[in-house]
This record gives sequence, C-alpha cells and structure tokens, in this order.
Amino acid sequence: MLRIEDYALIGDEQTAALVGTDGSVDWLCLPRFDSAACFARLLGDENNGHWRIAPPGQERCTRRAYREDSLVLDTVWETPDGAVQVTDLMPQRHTAPDLVRIVQGLSGEVTVRSTLRLRFDYGSIVPWVRKADGHRVAVAGPDSAWLRSVPEVHTWGEDFGTHSEFTVREGEQVAFVLTWHPSHEPRPALVDPYASLRHSLRDWQAWASRCCYRGPHRDMVIRSLITLKALTYRPTGGIVAAPTTSLPEEPGGVRNWDYRFCWLRDSTLTLSALLAAGYMEEAAAWRDWLLRAVAGDPADLQIMYGLAGERRLPEFELPWLSGFGGATPVRVGNDAVNQLQLDVYGEVVDSLALARRAGLPWKPDVWALQSVLLDFLKTAWRQPDEGLWEVRGGRRHFVHSKVMVWVAADRMVRGLERWPEMGGDLEAWRALRDEVHREVCEKGYDPGRNTFTQSYGSPELDAALLLIPRTGFLPPDDPRVLGTIDAIRAELGQDGLVRRYTSDAAELDGLPGQEGAFLACTFWLVEALHMTGRTEEARELFERLLGLANDVGLLAEEYDTVNGRLLGNFPQAFSHIGLVNSALALFGDEEAG
Repeated sequence: MLRIEDYALIGDEQTAALVGTDGSVDWLCLPRFDSAACFARLLGDENNGHWRIAPPGQERCTRRAYREDSLVLDTVWETPDGAVQVTDLMPQRHTAPDLVRIVQGLSGEVTVRSTLRLRFDYGSIVPWVRKADGHRVAVAGPDSAWLRSVPEVHTWGEDFGTHSEFTVREGEQVAFVLTWHPSHEPRPALVDPYASLRHSLRDWQAWASRCCYRGPHRDMVIRSLITLKALTYRPTGGIVAAPTTSLPEEPGGVRNWDYRFCWLRDSTLTLSALLAAGYMEEAAAWRDWLLRAVAGDPADLQIMYGLAGERRLPEFELPWLSGFGGATPVRVGNDAVNQLQLDVYGEVVDSLALARRAGLPWKPDVWALQSVLLDFLKTAWRQPDEGLWEVRGGRRHFVHSKVMVWVAADRMVRGLERWPEMGGDLEAWRALRDEVHREVCEKGYDPGRNTFTQSYGSPELDAALLLIPRTGFLPPDDPRVLGTIDAIRAELGQDGLVRRYTSDAAELDGLPGQEGAFLACTFWLVEALHMTGRTEEARELFERLLGLANDVGLLAEEYDTVNGRLLGNFPQAFSHIGLVNSALALFGDEEAG
C-alpha cells in the first residue's frame, strides 16, 4: 500500500489528481475539487477507480520529479530492457477537464501497460463503456469520459476496465488523453497532448518567474506557491485547504475530514504569503472571493465556504469505501461549517486591512462591511465558541478566539486613525479593544506558569497562542510571550515539532485517538522564535521542516514522528502557507547565494 507521501499533485486550477509512485492516478474529482471522485482508490481499492501506466511487473518507479517551476510531473521507470518516462499533467481547460499522460522511451525497448478503471460517484458506479470515433467512451448518469491515445495502441476491455499494452523505443512517444464532460453535452474539442505539455510548461514557468523571493530555499518556496496556485479554484479565486477528503490524522483512526473547501481561518496568512511573494493578482482574487463569501448578516458568518461561496456543506459518510489504510469513516462535506468561531471575524477584518495597506484596489463598501462585523463583535465576543480547531466537544472561551476579536478592533482603530474620512466610532472601538485585551490578560493567562492557556480557566495549552506576537497583541519581547513559547515547546513539543493541543484530546474535541504533529503550528513556532530573537533556532527548525516534505516537495497537514510518515489531507495549503511565510520572515531580505 502506498503512503501519503508517495503521491504527487497535478491539476488545472479547478480540480486536482494524485499520482502515486506506482504510476497510478488514485484520486481525481471531476469537474471541481469538491465533485464526486471518478478515481477513489486512494480511499478504497482498485475497484473504486484508478488509472495506472507502468511497465508490467514494476511496482515502484525509479525516480520522479516536477519539471522545473511547473506542475508537470515526470516519472521514470528503469527496467532490464530499458527506461521509460511517463509525463502527467492537467492542462488549463477551455471547457472540459483533460488528464494527459505521455509515455516516452528513454532507452532500449520497454513494454508498457495502461489499466484504466473509471468509477463515478466516489468509486460506487461502474460506467457503460463503448467504442466511438477511435475513443473508449464511458457513460453513467451525468458523467461521461472519453479516452484516446496518440498514436492509437492496442486497447481492449476486460474485468470492467480498459487496458492497453504497447512497446516504446528510445525517442518514441504515446500520449493518452482522458476528457470528462456532462453526459448530456456533445464531446468537447480534442486537445493536442504535446501542445498541451508545451503550453503548460510555458505558463507555469512564467507564473513562477513572478515570485520576488530570492532568498535561500527558493525552490521550496516556489514549490509551495505553485501548490497554492494549484489549489486555487480559478473561476472564483477561492483556495481549498486540500484537494482530498478523509486522509487520516491518525493511522487507522476516525479523525478523517473533508478539506475540499475554503476556510476563513487561512485568509490573513494566505494573503500575507501571496502579497509578500509578489502575487498581487492572486491576492486580489482571494480577497474578492472572501468579500463575496462573507456578504450578508454578520451573525451568519461561517468558518468555511464552498469554492464559489456555497454555504451548505452537509456532512455524510461513504460506507462502501474502506478508507486510507482502513481509516474510516470516509466523510464528504463538513459539519464544522455550522460552528461558531469568533476568530474568523478577526481574520476577515485583518485580511481586508492587510489588502488595503498593501495597495490592492479598494472595493466599495469594504469599510462598511468591516464596521458591521465589528459592531456584531461588541456583544458576541463574550460568547464561548468552538475555536480555531473546530472542536466537537463543546464550546469554550478560547484565548485565540478572543485575541482575534482584539485584532478586529485593533485593525479598525488603526484604519480610522489613518483614514478618518471613512468614519466610525473611534472611542467605542478603542474601548472594545482595551476591554478584550484586559480580559484576555486576566482570564487567559496563568501567572504561575507564565503562559497563556488554551481557554479561560483551563491548564491546557494551544499552539495557536504562538500567533500572539504575529498579531501584535503583545510585543515579542513581552515576558508573557516568551513564557508561552517556552511552555508550548515543553508541553506540546513532539520530537521538536508541535502538536495543536494536548495529546489527551478526547474531552476537548469529542473524538477518540491521537493525531500527529501539526506542521503549520511548527512553522508558527519558527516565526515566533525568529521574532523573539532566537533566529538560529528558528532556522534550524525550518531546515528540519523542509526535510519532512516528500520527494517532490509536498507537505500534508501533520507528521507522525514515531513512524516517520505524513498524516492528514494532502497536500495541505495551511502547511505550504506556513513554509512560505516562514521563509519570508527568516530570509526575505537576503539574496540567493
């Protein structure tokens, strides 16, 4: 069985596929990130859909890598008879999504086999397959997919799959194109797979060249930015947390969630990374998605939305899927959408303030929206909530949530002080800011241990408290900040990395089991150490985190320090955002070399 780190990502900025080291595409949702998967072997077995191209008898590729500064993946197989390369990509679509797989002989003469099993609706529906115009056409309900090869190779149907076998010599190529479209519509125009490869390389490399970061580890920063771009739903600018659902946070456990949605918690950190790296257009698109998504009654603000701002994301289970490594249930949708998280109000206000300071084109009524959100917080901030980590064990007065309320008030005060013509009750906002600050320092701080705590009256800690100096709630050299950082390292540290909260988490989040070290939180520790003058420690930790990425530079949500494995949905935007922001903090003023 493949591990999470054995996969690589390809995509077309509307959906994405995971390709394993065995040459199999094991996850692909069409036509959007949040659509039902037509390849779901990732969460089941071969009968739930996959597409493998490899020399017969070869279980694992020799090596693989992305083409420089692109999302084009090359997988090389070296056999006793010669070597062959499979190039995988999803070109920018015009109307329909295409998955292109190009087989090229590198040396000798190698036999290659393609096995395609399409299974619509998360692996539950076997389509009807027929021949038409040199294609294999698969149809089931609303879904239709067309497979062709250039040039045509011997293809046959067997065991509810479509199989091809052929040989390639050095310099010879065979390209496969799989195209999806709604079954009630005519077949889309054919794409040239070789032209698609050239255009994809040109477009990705041109995009990567816009990055203004020139410091150390630029290749990893670029890979993280390309990953964020790949997780962006191009039509709306929304960025999904991950392209997968139900990859477990604990091997064989029940902490399996659907991350194919857009979280407001990511907004400020995402915007900061894009702006600092020079991607103003992408930052503006994310800001505009945010404005559309949160429009309406502030009492109805959600912690997450769909790709186009959809609000209903009902959670249900897929019992026919056995789960990754037996981790069940497999979930679709996310009931956390119904939670109250006061921190998201601060994230939204902070994001819009950051966008204004960075010089993004100002939108009408943005200040009015921010003002309405702050007015809501004047009374709502006293409520307990589910907090940043979406716990399912009951509401509490989470300190991070209250700090983000302070952030909302602080950014509005600063905005009005700078642009008084925008109007607002400056004294009332200052009073709110001061009141929240005073209460957090009184009720959320443990003087005996010199640390802020996860919630009022609780002895537990929370890695989100590492963000306190970044928000400006207290200066980095404040003894309470230094004490909190040291306490988190001591109590939440796991082999030098950081867990989100206590290992005995069942009471807090309502679920059994454990989870791994949270990579985004460990990147927060990198920044906190740097801000408090421990830059050498920060750089050493950053280097270690880079070493946890897989062979093509991708990170999941968490890391299992015992077994040395990635855990959770993959690749994870939050982790890659943390990598970019940490690199910019540590090396942003340095030049390469």
